[in-house]
Parts: sequence; C-alpha cells; structure tokens
Amino acid sequence: AITIDTPVFELKEVLTGKYGDDTKLIYDLKDQGGELLALRYDLTVPFARYVSMNNIANIKRYHIAKVYRRDNPQITLGRYREFYQCDFDIAGTYDPMLPDAECVKIVCEILSEAGVGEFKVRLNHRKLLTGLFEVCGVPAEKFRSVCSSLDKLDKTPWDEVRREMIEQKGLDEETVDRLTPYITLHGGLELYKQLAEEEQLKRNRDACEALEDLRLLFQYCDILNVSNRISFDLSLARGLDYYTGVIYEAVLLDTDRELSVGSVAGGGRYDNLVGMFNPKRKQQVPCVGVSIGVERLFSVLETRSFAQIRTNETEVYVASAHKGLHLKRLEILNQLWNAGFMAEHSYKRNPKLLAQLQYCEEHQIPYAIILGADELARGIVKLREIPSRKEVEVMLDTLMEELRCRLSLPTLPLL
Repeated sequence: AITIDTPVFELKEVLTGKYGDDTKLIYDLKDQGGELLALRYDLTVPFARYVSMNNIANIKRYHIAKVYRRDNPQITLGRYREFYQCDFDIAGTYDPMLPDAECVKIVCEILSEAGVGEFKVRLNHRKLLTGLFEVCGVPAEKFRSVCSSLDKLDKTPWDEVRREMIEQKGLDEETVDRLTPYITLHGGLELYKQLAEEEQLKRNRDACEALEDLRLLFQYCDILNVSNRISFDLSLARGLDYYTGVIYEAVLLDTDRELSVGSVAGGGRYDNLVGMFNPKRKQQVPCVGVSIGVERLFSVLETRSFAQIRTNETEVYVASAHKGLHLKRLEILNQLWNAGFMAEHSYKRNPKLLAQLQYCEEHQIPYAIILGADELARGIVKLREIPSRKEVEVMLDTLMEELRCRLSLPTLPLL
C-alpha cells in the first residue's frame, strides 16, 4: 500500500454524526476565524474525505498517525487521549469480499509478527444485524442506538446491556428477549451454516446478503490460512455509524479468555462514507479497512514478561574505567559516528564505571566499549556484551570491523 497523511484537525461538521454515541469523545476546537473545527477522532473519516476531495476511484493506503479522544485515560489498559493508530484501507469497486479477506489477513499477520501471544478476530456483518433486528421487531429508527449498546458487551455484562436497551433505548422486553438467543451465539463456519438454514433469516434480504458475504469471506480466509483465528460473533456491533458490511475486531487471549485491554484492532466495510462528502459524485467509492491500536499493543508488550523489547536504537556505549579519559571517549565516539554506528557516552567527565554499565543494562544497549589506561597503552579496548556481561579484548584498529560483525547477528527486537 502507499502511505498518505491528513490534517490533525477537520471541520467539525466532517466528524459529526459518524461515531454514534462516541461523538461526545470528539475534541471540539473554538471558532477559528469563522470555522468550527475538531481534532480527528480516527483516521478513517479523514481518509474518506481525502478520497472524495481528490476524486479518487481506487487506492490502497496505510497511515500511521495520532488521533484524539476526550476519554478517561487508563494507562494500564492502553487507553489514552492522544495515541497512535495504524490504518490500512482498500477503496474501490471490486468483487465481494476479496479486499475484506486481505484486511483480515493483515490483522492476523501484524499480531503474529508483533508477538503478543494468542488472539482471535471477532467477525460479524452489519446487514446481518439489521436483518436480526427486523426479524426480532426492533424499530428501524433504533438500529443505531441498539448497535451502540451491543458494542458494550465485550466489557459489560449482558444484564446491564439488556437494562440499558429497555430503560434508556426504549425497547420493550419482548423484543430484547427475542434478540437474546442470537447475540449469545459465536463460532465459525458451523454457525454460518446454522443461520443460513433459519427460515426467518432466509426471508430477510439484508440477512441473505450478509450470509452470502460471510460464506465468501470464510472461504477466502481458509485459503489465506487465517480461518482458525476467526470467531463469528453475533454480539459484535462496532458502534461507529459508518459501517455498512463486514465488521471485525481483534482481541488478545489469555488461556482462551479475552484480556482486559479490549480490542487491539478493528475495522470493517464502509461503502457510503466517501459519498457523504460529495453527494453530486455519480459513482460511490466502496471502502474496507482496519485500524491497529498501536499504543494498546505496546502496553501489552511492555507488561508481558516474555516480551523483551529494546526501546532505543543505540548500538554501542563508550565507557571509561578511569578518570581523565573523557577526551579519548569523545575521539572514539566520533569515529563510531563517522562509521555509521548509533553510539553514545556519559556527559560527565569522570563517571563511575558501574553507573555507565547500569545505564547500558537499563536501556538495553547491546555493547559497551570500555576504555582503560593500561589497555589503551597497548592499543586495545574491552568490548563488553551487555546481556551476558562477557568481555573480550579488541585491537583499536579492528574495533569497527568487530562491531559490524557482532551487530549483524540477531538481537532483541526493536520496538
């Protein structure tokens, strides 16, 4: 995919009405010379505006940037007011489910490569929800608000969601009870087959279209070797108003239970969003995409004991064992920089050796060059491997070559 960038703020009217109940989380900016602006809530709506304003018919893009939500921060759960997302989207008119399957594949690929442990991709279809709501008697004007209630089921017990639907959303108990057997269902291809045989759903056009989409998606995901990661979950609703088709979100697992951090990726199909920015455009631009919660993944990686990750790029640290060697440190440091190594040293003239080595361990710097007066007189330095604490003597003349050889070997992944 190609990469693009979009402004960190948008016209308030561009963002309003796209996020359901979460609209209250948008950061409004004061009147800017006659324009009401707001900080972007996600990267999807700005992308749709970009496609519309530039009259683009098809594009495959990714975008890594900050978004802003007026939420209550929960650092341990990876919830922030300002945070990075990574979005991947495919816009254009193509045959059904081929782009959608690629998005699911990319989610699985990213989470596998990131090494966050076991995960599953929960999957549903907004048209299937629409069909279920119609069959169960949910009034059409309440579809969006009911979706926003269902979207809370990943962190709220069903009894509380049921009470919200009745007391706040105005559904009668009989309607909610008809919904209950469906939204508790989850599985894989066998669940699709079960729903495809239900007479009520067979008579509903939206449900039939959704089930055909899901049949294709399961087939493609099987070929892409990710079907074992999918959980077809009828409680998944994703409260954002712009979704029109397949929706999905990825959650991390701990011994088959979802971790409390919530979803680490989510997305779906939004076929009508681009057209909202240019109603005169004759042809709509269908889109499907996924958003990766970068900072939420980092929170998980940092807290899991098995995830040893370097958080800086420094390759070698120049340390001194005795006083009066800061000029020689600078000389060798400059040689390292000129040779293209990422190197640093202490900004004290006469730092203690233990403090320098502890700095290397804390910052996961793989190697330290230790200067000593006696060794320098013989034209050598000590090269210390920080993780193992092993030291070898290296001739100054061959130091750069020795470092290049050692740094070409696998080390801890760099975050």
